[in-house]
Amino acid sequence: QVQLVESGGGLVQAGGSLRLSCACSGRTLASYAMGWLRQAPGKEREFVAGINWNGGNTNYKDSVKGRFTISRDHAKNMLFLQMNSLKPEDTAVYYCAAVFQGKIGPTSAYPPSYEYDYWGQGTQVTVSS
Repeated sequence: QVQLVESGGGLVQAGGSLRLSCACSGRTLASYAMGWLRQAPGKEREFVAGINWNGGNTNYKDSVKGRFTISRDHAKNMLFLQMNSLKPEDTAVYYCAAVFQGKIGPTSAYPPSYEYDYWGQGTQVTVSS
Protein backbone atom coordinates (compact mmCIF):
# COMPACT_ATOMS: atom_id res chain seq x y z
CA GLN A 1 0.00 0.00 0.00
CA VAL A 2 2.91 2.34 0.76
CA GLN A 3 6.20 2.06 -1.08
CA LEU A 4 9.20 4.27 -0.26
CA VAL A 5 12.24 4.74 -2.50
CA GLU A 6 15.35 6.63 -1.38
CA SER A 7 17.80 8.37 -3.69
CA GLY A 8 20.61 10.92 -3.58
CA GLY A 9 23.34 8.96 -1.85
CA GLY A 10 26.89 8.84 -3.13
CA LEU A 11 30.56 9.38 -2.38
CA VAL A 12 31.68 12.77 -1.04
CA GLN A 13 34.71 14.27 0.67
CA ALA A 14 34.56 15.16 4.35
CA GLY A 15 32.97 18.58 4.72
CA GLY A 16 30.81 18.11 1.64
CA SER A 17 27.04 17.97 1.30
CA LEU A 18 24.35 15.61 0.02
CA ARG A 19 20.59 15.83 -0.22
CA LEU A 20 18.67 12.59 0.18
CA SER A 21 15.16 12.17 -1.19
CA CYS A 22 12.42 9.66 -0.42
CA ALA A 23 9.51 9.26 -2.83
CA CYS A 24 6.26 7.56 -1.84
CA SER A 25 3.78 5.72 -4.01
CA GLY A 26 0.48 4.09 -3.08
CA ARG A 27 -0.72 6.55 -0.42
CA THR A 28 -0.35 10.20 0.45
CA LEU A 29 2.02 10.77 3.36
CA ALA A 30 0.17 13.86 4.61
CA SER A 31 -1.02 12.08 7.76
CA TYR A 32 2.19 10.16 8.44
CA ALA A 33 5.18 10.84 10.63
CA MET A 34 8.41 10.26 8.71
CA GLY A 35 11.95 9.44 9.68
CA TRP A 36 15.47 8.87 8.43
CA LEU A 37 17.50 6.07 9.96
CA ARG A 38 20.92 4.71 9.05
CA GLN A 39 22.99 1.57 9.42
CA ALA A 40 26.77 1.31 9.13
CA PRO A 41 28.55 -2.03 8.53
CA GLY A 42 28.63 -4.06 11.72
CA LYS A 43 26.42 -1.55 13.53
CA GLU A 44 22.78 -1.45 14.60
CA ARG A 45 20.33 0.69 12.69
CA GLU A 46 20.01 4.07 14.40
CA PHE A 47 17.61 6.99 14.30
CA VAL A 48 18.92 10.08 12.49
CA ALA A 49 16.00 12.50 12.09
CA GLY A 50 12.22 12.54 12.35
CA ILE A 51 9.35 14.85 11.40
CA ASN A 52 5.68 14.75 12.34
CA TRP A 53 2.71 14.83 9.98
CA ASN A 54 2.57 18.62 9.48
CA GLY A 55 6.29 19.34 9.77
CA GLY A 56 5.81 21.34 12.96
CA ASN A 57 8.01 19.09 15.07
CA THR A 58 11.38 17.58 14.25
CA ASN A 59 13.90 15.53 16.17
CA TYR A 60 17.56 14.72 15.49
CA LYS A 61 20.28 12.45 16.70
CA ASP A 62 22.64 14.60 18.77
CA SER A 63 25.64 14.04 16.51
CA VAL A 64 23.86 15.46 13.44
CA LYS A 65 22.18 18.50 15.03
CA GLY A 66 23.17 21.67 13.22
CA ARG A 67 24.41 19.70 10.21
CA PHE A 68 21.35 17.78 8.95
CA THR A 69 17.88 19.12 8.18
CA ILE A 70 14.80 16.97 7.63
CA SER A 71 11.91 18.35 5.59
CA ARG A 72 8.87 17.21 3.66
CA ASP A 73 6.87 18.33 0.65
CA HIS A 74 3.24 17.22 0.88
CA ALA A 75 2.42 18.32 -2.68
CA LYS A 76 5.15 16.06 -4.07
CA ASN A 77 4.60 13.35 -1.46
CA MET A 78 8.31 13.35 -0.66
CA LEU A 79 10.71 13.46 2.28
CA PHE A 80 14.19 15.01 2.24
CA LEU A 81 17.35 15.04 4.31
CA GLN A 82 19.84 17.84 3.67
CA MET A 83 23.24 16.77 5.00
CA ASN A 84 26.00 19.37 5.37
CA SER A 85 29.49 19.23 6.86
CA LEU A 86 29.58 15.48 6.35
CA LYS A 87 32.02 13.42 8.38
CA PRO A 88 33.46 9.94 7.75
CA GLU A 89 31.39 8.64 10.67
CA ASP A 90 28.25 9.54 8.71
CA THR A 91 29.03 6.74 6.27
CA ALA A 92 26.09 4.32 6.26
CA VAL A 93 23.06 3.10 4.35
CA TYR A 94 20.27 5.62 4.94
CA TYR A 95 16.63 4.52 5.07
CA CYS A 96 13.41 6.49 5.10
CA ALA A 97 10.44 5.20 7.08
CA ALA A 98 6.81 6.12 7.75
CA VAL A 99 4.15 5.55 10.39
CA PHE A 100 0.55 6.77 10.53
CA GLN A 101 0.55 9.74 12.92
CA GLY A 102 -2.60 8.56 14.69
CA LYS A 103 -0.77 5.47 15.86
CA ILE A 104 1.82 7.41 17.88
CA GLY A 105 0.23 10.74 18.84
CA PRO A 106 -0.39 13.97 16.91
CA THR A 107 2.90 15.76 17.62
CA SER A 108 5.38 12.90 17.84
CA ALA A 109 8.45 13.14 15.59
CA TYR A 110 10.51 10.46 17.32
CA PRO A 111 8.73 7.11 17.54
CA PRO A 112 10.63 3.97 18.47
CA SER A 113 12.01 2.18 15.41
CA TYR A 114 9.54 -0.68 15.77
CA GLU A 115 6.62 1.73 15.35
CA TYR A 116 7.54 2.50 11.73
CA ASP A 117 5.43 0.37 9.41
CA TYR A 118 6.89 1.26 6.00
CA TRP A 119 10.53 1.30 4.93
CA GLY A 120 12.53 2.14 1.82
CA GLN A 121 15.32 0.00 0.40
CA GLY A 122 18.10 2.36 1.51
CA THR A 123 20.68 4.54 -0.23
CA GLN A 124 24.43 4.40 0.41
CA VAL A 125 26.26 7.47 1.73
CA THR A 126 30.06 7.26 1.83
CA VAL A 127 32.18 10.10 3.22
CA SER A 128 35.92 9.93 2.56
CA SER A 129 38.57 11.64 4.68
